[in-house]
Amino acid sequence: MIRITDLKPRMLMGPGPSDVNPRVLHAMSMPTVGHLDSQFLLVMDDIQHMLRDLFQTRNELTLTFSGSGMAGMEACLDNLVEAGDKVLICVAGVFGARMKEVAERAHAQVTTISVPWGTVFRAEQVAQAMDQHGPFKLVGIVQAETSTGALQPIQPISQVVHAAGSLLLVDAVAGLGGVEMDVDGWQVDACYTGSQKCLSCPPGLSPATFGPAAVEAITQRKTPVQSWYLDLNLLKKYWGPERVYHHTAPINLYYALHEALRIVLEEGLAARWRRHQQAYQALHAGLDGLGLKYLADPACQLPTLNAVLTPAGYDEATGRKRLVNDFGIEIGAGLGEYRGKAWRIGLMGEGADQRHVDALLGALKQIL
Repeated sequence: MIRITDLKPRMLMGPGPSDVNPRVLHAMSMPTVGHLDSQFLLVMDDIQHMLRDLFQTRNELTLTFSGSGMAGMEACLDNLVEAGDKVLICVAGVFGARMKEVAERAHAQVTTISVPWGTVFRAEQVAQAMDQHGPFKLVGIVQAETSTGALQPIQPISQVVHAAGSLLLVDAVAGLGGVEMDVDGWQVDACYTGSQKCLSCPPGLSPATFGPAAVEAITQRKTPVQSWYLDLNLLKKYWGPERVYHHTAPINLYYALHEALRIVLEEGLAARWRRHQQAYQALHAGLDGLGLKYLADPACQLPTLNAVLTPAGYDEATGRKRLVNDFGIEIGAGLGEYRGKAWRIGLMGEGADQRHVDALLGALKQIL
């Protein structure tokens, strides 16, 4: 049996989790209190206020689900979609495909549109699909596609979605805190993320926010939400002034998120986005010098997740093992059609700096 104290530290440069700030780890070690303790309720209040700043929204229904980013995806679709609702899902990689599957499990009538891996949707493509197959109750799209490293522009999509009278759901799991997300300015109706990516908090929480139109859709449902645990009609009473018991929250994970959000806002959103972009530019230059090419179209490259094609004939799994065993650096494997053909390199939160970039480039020079 392994002792936790014997675990070796890793430099986490994969698709998540990312390295965690010592302040966040220290916050997790604070005394556990009850989930209805007056002190803990103040922590929840702070988390709500800071999440609104992070999402750039005034949405009252802003909270965190007790579960990973996939819980956020499932919660949004389960709450916003009822059986028979027509939904359009934009699939540009693995996580768009997952959104499609979750919507189908919510018994929606799902239409999908797709683009080649490494590219993004144009507003005209979405508008055409809505004209041909709509009207749709909801359109779902991934902002930061972790499987391809492509960054989807959201505002043009939002304009055509709302012109058609639909709700817009955005997956910001690999982007929020590392690239811009302006929920109110872009009129995003619902958006979710994960704690373990650019927020550099341990995995296990999924912050989300819901605008007025989304809240109306949730409160006016004709049928109960299929997931009791993720039912926002129940959860909002725990997060709201009523403080009605719903579930036992992961207290110490909330402490961690509280501190992680403080760190994000102390740095400032614009400064944080700029730091992620600078780290990406440094990594891109170094990878180019090694002859490695990106999977995503350069015009839509996501700075927080770099999907890089491995050299022809190179055993990428052996390379990843060497990075971990010889250098203590973790990166991710390719997914889907790029399994065995690509690496996914994260520059998220604490990992988006020159130290991480230099360490990885130095290691890659030796293993290639």
